[in-house]
Order: sequence, then C-alpha cells, then structure tokens
Amino acid sequence: MDGTGTTGTDGSTWPHDPEAPAARTAPAAREAAWPHDPEAPAPPTGDEGGYDAAAVERYAPEPDKRPGRTAFQRDRARVLHSSALRRLAGKTQVVTPGTRSHTWDASPRTRLTHSLECAQIGRELGAALGCDPDLVEAACLSHDMGHPPFGHNGEQALNEFAADCGGFEGNAQSLRLLTRIEPKRFAPDARTGEPVSVGLNLTRAALDAATKYPWPRGGGPDPASGKFGVYEDDLPVFAWARRGAPAGRTCFEAQVMDWSDDVAYSVHDFEDGLHAGHIDPNCLLSAVERESIWSVAIGRYVSADTSPDELSEALDRLVDAPWWPHHYDGSAVAQARLKDATSQLVGRFALAAEGATRQAYGGGPLTRYGAELVVPRAARHECAVLKAVADRYVMRRAEQEELRADQRVVLAELAEALTARAPEGLEPQFRALFEAAPDDRARKRVVVDQIASLTDASARTLHARLPRR
Repeated sequence: MDGTGTTGTDGSTWPHDPEAPAARTAPAAREAAWPHDPEAPAPPTGDEGGYDAAAVERYAPEPDKRPGRTAFQRDRARVLHSSALRRLAGKTQVVTPGTRSHTWDASPRTRLTHSLECAQIGRELGAALGCDPDLVEAACLSHDMGHPPFGHNGEQALNEFAADCGGFEGNAQSLRLLTRIEPKRFAPDARTGEPVSVGLNLTRAALDAATKYPWPRGGGPDPASGKFGVYEDDLPVFAWARRGAPAGRTCFEAQVMDWSDDVAYSVHDFEDGLHAGHIDPNCLLSAVERESIWSVAIGRYVSADTSPDELSEALDRLVDAPWWPHHYDGSAVAQARLKDATSQLVGRFALAAEGATRQAYGGGPLTRYGAELVVPRAARHECAVLKAVADRYVMRRAEQEELRADQRVVLAELAEALTARAPEGLEPQFRALFEAAPDDRARKRVVVDQIASLTDASARTLHARLPRR
C-alpha cells in the first residue's frame, strides 16, 4: 500500500498511487481508485502451469490456505460458491421456468444451468488446447453473472434507465460484480484504514478470461454497438486486469469461453424450444419457413453480407445428419434421441474449433495471448442457424412479446420507485453504498446494481411491495 486514497464516483474509497499516469488507466475526473497502482510490476509469485507471475496475481495479495492448490482452482471455487452464481438459478435463459407444453413439463434451462453447461464445454475444450481447465471453467461460470432479471429484456430496460450514468451491459456488470460487488474479500483503504471490497479478488488471468468485450462503452471496433465490458467507474481495475494485453484483443481463454457460450446456448435453446413444443422440426424443411429464419439470422447472428444459400447449406448439413431429431413427442425414446442430438451438436462444434486451431498452431499448449481460437466458417454458420431457429420460434412468439413488455414495465416502475425512496427499499449492502455515494449519478448506479442483483421472482416481489406513483 502506498498510503494514499481517492473517492470513487460511487462513494467507495480506493487507495492508489497518485503518481501513476492516469492516461494509461482512466481520465482523472472519472477515476475510481483501487488498492494499488494498476501499472505497478507484479510481484514474483512464480510460474504456475505455463502461466506467469502476472497471470496469477490477485489485486489484494492473499496467502494460500492449503498447500498444493493452484491459483485457478481457488478462482473456480470462489465463483462456484458465490451468491451471484446461485442467483442465476432464478433468472430466465430463453423459455420461462415453469413453462409446460400441452402434455409435459418443459423443465427449461435457467441462466445457472446454462452457465454450468457452458463451463463443462469450455473446461474440456480448453484442456484439449492446453489451457488451464480450472481457469477456463471459472471464466465460463462467471460470464453471465452480471445479467439482470428477465434476461436480455431486463438488460435493455436497465440500459434505458441508466442512460445518463453510463448505461447498462451484462458483461460490464459481470466485471463490476467480480471486482467490487460480490462480498468475499476486503482490502484496507490506505488513507482511512476502512475496509474496501475487492469482490472475489480473482487472479488477473481469471478476470481477463471472463472479459468478452475488452473496451468501455463506445470504445470497441464498432462504436455503434451496445456491447462493452467495463463501466467508467471500473476502468482502474480493468486496466489492472488488462495490463500487458493488446488493446481490444481477448485472451485465448476468453475466446474459448465465448465459443463455449455460443455452442451451449445455440444447442440448448434449440433443445428447450423443441421440448417445450415451440419448434416443429418439420417446419425447417419448408422454403417459406427458412426464409423467415434467414431474415432473423442475417445481420444478427451472421454478417449482413452472408448469403442465404450458405445458411441453407448449413441447415441441410444438420438436417441430413443421422442423429437429427426429425420428430418429437415427449416420449422417453424421443427425449433420448433429442439428448443424443444435443450431445452430437456440442461435440461437432467443439471438435471443429479444436481441429482448426490445432491445424493453425500445432500441438503445444495454447494460452493467454499466444494464439487465437480458430472456428471454421461452416461451424459458425451451423451454430448461427440454431440460434436463429430458437429466436424465430421461441423468443418471437406473440405471447413472449407480451410477457417481455410486462417485464420492462416491472423493471421501469421498480427503478422509479427505488430512486424515489432510496435508501429505503435497498438491501443493506446497497443502502450503505447509496448513502456513501457523492452525487446523483453515483446513487443511480447503486440503484442499477441493486436491481441487476435480483432474480425474476424477487424483482416482481419487490415491485409489488414498493408503493408507486
């Protein structure tokens, strides 16, 4: 510690080196300081499984509690035992939990089960390519932690509410949660001596591996895109996590996590839609239905210049496979065949990436910034077609749009009610942050943090309990 401190825009105080060049982290006017200089050299902690000392460094140094346990095993355990991961059990993936088809319980996935499945895919793919499997699994388990209630619909509603305090993005919220909000480790503020949360205090490599979009709002390759990975308030810890990384480039483990996420949700959203009775496999043979699927896919899941013929060929390859589910009636045999199809698809997409990457880089361990994950165009198109099918037949149903509209109203009214009454209505953790916040912008961010932490059910419960105008 260097004996100095600065107050962040949310009212929390973070000791840091006042001599560190702010231009390399964040503009001074918006800097939230952290327990040490993000540009300072990493302490020598030794090499760990091909990862250097900087990769296994934690923001707040900690002694190992048990000899023989790796830094990334600790990261994985911290994420797995976090309350933020547990809350994903109450957040919608695609099909709303509790949904039934006409004759059976659809038992759809939640954000938690999706994260667990993503982690299984990522762990095995990462290990096959030479990554530390615990590191990749920790990143996969972490990747959706910041998502608010009601999935991407809730993300849109919170982004609108937070427009004047930096917006809302689930990936940026994940970083904020991992490094500040989730209560696990505190470091003393060198100026006041008061404890300051450093979140789960994961290693640098784990935070970097969980970062899909390594840039702030408007700072990515497409400035018009709403995707970003860090709020202005969190730029100092982001700079620490990204120290030495090429600007705008994701590390190899993050690329493995990202493809595993794509594979998990494309395949399993298709499976859930079929099992819930929303997708009829026979519709995929119709030229008219295919045109509607391509209209969803092009520009959203594939680039705008993609030919519909390419997508048609991709779907044909899947439909012609011997394991493809041409019919589904909910029987035990049909369920087994569908489960086999999902397994075949996951293996197909994972092996395609593994084979192409090995062909490009050879047989050695691939880690950090030593390689790029290579995913063949054909595999990306097949994956995109499955996403578009689920989007077209599950997410765009009329009753789903009615539900989404209601969800947006719930979150908008909840945000308004909390803003009017805060700190009343906030949980103790967020009440303290609200009371310490220096201005309206920072207080609004605390309200956003509170709402984002809620499950679907708790958001509705709190909405019903708080009086509104």
